[in-house]
Amino acid sequence: MLRSKIGGLGFYVPEKVVTNHDLTRVMDTSDEWIQERTGIVERRYAKKHEESTSTMGAKAAAIAIERAGITPQDVDFIIFATLSPDYYFPGSGVLMQRIMGLNGIGALDIRNQCSGFVYGLSIADQFVKTGMYKNVLLVGSEFHSAGLDFSTRGRNVTVIFGDGAGAVVVQPTEEDGKGILSTHLHADGEYAEKLAYINPGCHGGAHLDAEKYGYPDQEFGGAFLTKKMWEDEDYYPNMEGQAVFKMAVQKFPEVIMEALTANNLSPSDIDLLVPHQANLRISQFVQKRMGLSDDQVWNNIQKYGNTTAASVPIALCEAWEAGKVNSGDLVCLAAFGSGFTWGSALIRW
Repeated sequence: MLRSKIGGLGFYVPEKVVTNHDLTRVMDTSDEWIQERTGIVERRYAKKHEESTSTMGAKAAAIAIERAGITPQDVDFIIFATLSPDYYFPGSGVLMQRIMGLNGIGALDIRNQCSGFVYGLSIADQFVKTGMYKNVLLVGSEFHSAGLDFSTRGRNVTVIFGDGAGAVVVQPTEEDGKGILSTHLHADGEYAEKLAYINPGCHGGAHLDAEKYGYPDQEFGGAFLTKKMWEDEDYYPNMEGQAVFKMAVQKFPEVIMEALTANNLSPSDIDLLVPHQANLRISQFVQKRMGLSDDQVWNNIQKYGNTTAASVPIALCEAWEAGKVNSGDLVCLAAFGSGFTWGSALIRW
């Protein structure tokens, strides 16, 4: 039976290292406060006006393509996951395509935030195992630092996020028992505003109190960013941390067990769990709940912060480079994030 596999991996993180101590210069926080709540010690920031979501994605993609043993011209479809695109539209997929000279092939942009890579992997899996495409380039890339609130008001969100990109090439395989065994995707929009970047937007108050959020009451036109939104500084990401944590520690174990059960496996069969790097405390809680050892879980949020759609491919690639992912290993990817969305993928390497 034809299955899909990850044939090549690559990641890129900017050179600039921003420590917790660096952030204390612009907001009321401390290294101890950040580490205690998130486990993060430092993160990377891209160079403004020199780097972008698509340029970082292209750098990670080039590495993945080379490691997959193909040329850029062999890529026949692009999937690009991000919540921080270069432009509001068009998506970053076509911009990266232009950078890499891959014009003509399809480029799909997906907006599933922290779950973006897992969602994208599931899509790539369907394309490849049905025979539609042979080399799907899947990229997760984020340029968070360009849109964060660097003040005490925004510290709860700002200290968490970093920039970077990860990429994989998904290819067909006929090796018995190898490849992507299954993927599992979920969402619950009931909690959409718990972790959201509401403005600027174009919903005109359809989901929220229009007066409260400053949307103009006029028949035609209307600004994406009004005076009230500007005065309230309602143009930064918002997160209700406790609500997100509570749901994450519930859904992570559930979706991991869903993948294992679907393949008649148990947590002890996992060689490596690569969770979305949302918060080290969440990963540690999930590890304990699943009964996994430190050797069975890969965390790198300490170095890179939360890179949203890029976090799973960056962590997976780093683990592979460290020799933690080998032929025959059972690797589980899992993610939870804004939406809320969550998902898992089980891979026999």
